[in-house]
Amino acid sequence: MKLKFDVQGRTQPDPFIFEDDGKFYLYVTAHDGVEAYEADSPLGLWHFRGIVASFEGKTDYWAPSVTKIDGKYYIYVSCSWPGAFEHMHVAQADSPLGPFSKEKELYDRFSIDSHVVETEKGIFLWYAEDNLNAENGKVGTRVYIDRLIDPYTPAHEPKEVIIPEFGEEKFTPQCTPERDWYTIEGAVWFEEGGWQYVMYSGGCYRDDTYHIGYAAAKTDEKDLTQVDFVKHTEDGRFSPVLIKNEFEEGTGHHSVLKWNGEYYAVYHGRDWKEKTTPGYEEARTARICRLHVKDGMITAERYEDHI
Repeated sequence: MKLKFDVQGRTQPDPFIFEDDGKFYLYVTAHDGVEAYEADSPLGLWHFRGIVASFEGKTDYWAPSVTKIDGKYYIYVSCSWPGAFEHMHVAQADSPLGPFSKEKELYDRFSIDSHVVETEKGIFLWYAEDNLNAENGKVGTRVYIDRLIDPYTPAHEPKEVIIPEFGEEKFTPQCTPERDWYTIEGAVWFEEGGWQYVMYSGGCYRDDTYHIGYAAAKTDEKDLTQVDFVKHTEDGRFSPVLIKNEFEEGTGHHSVLKWNGEYYAVYHGRDWKEKTTPGYEEARTARICRLHVKDGMITAERYEDHI
């Protein structure tokens, strides 16, 4: 089901949902800065609040995420400038709606799709970057985890966690006759019932095969760099949680919300009925569906006009 917004004609790529003091916030990819929305309920009306983070000389703010640590709000987002393509940055604010300032570059290389998690063993950053020397030969973007010494300082000890395995994970615009390119990105971590889960997106958002999958581990280990996650398959075969269906496609890059005891995925997608509209591939709008999470398994319940 598509989320409801008070302004029409806007897109919401890579939506990240964040709850704080009974309010809900949604942060999305945009060219000039991170755009944000606010609502009293995820299923209610979302109000556009404009740009909440923008750094001098930088553009193309991809896949923001927000966390709260010791009373401060931190936004993690990738952006570009001449000579640098999508490097991860962090900035802070006193409010979920910013303005976020005091930005700092975390990695001096392509690094996208943050999700920051705090446990008893520290602060951990999930993100994606390229591996050009993949042992399994599937060169491309993969999910990593790194410890944060503090909200501004990575340990620079990344661990590769989820790697591509299937043809449906190809990023076709970067594939050539000489080499295929694979993409696993958009990691989201949570734990439930003695299990830890890392959900992710795979493939290219322009393609029919763009999807959401997950890996899981049964463990109570709080040092997330020590957890070995097993990618979910169906007897070794490709088995996504979300992929195109009869009413939407391009379903991916999501965040997870636990609300009133139920799990939900907030993701972007496109309506099949608008496929002939100019700019269709970029017309990604925020949607929500229920997730069923139990015993190391995740399934999704999706409807076009209700939750």
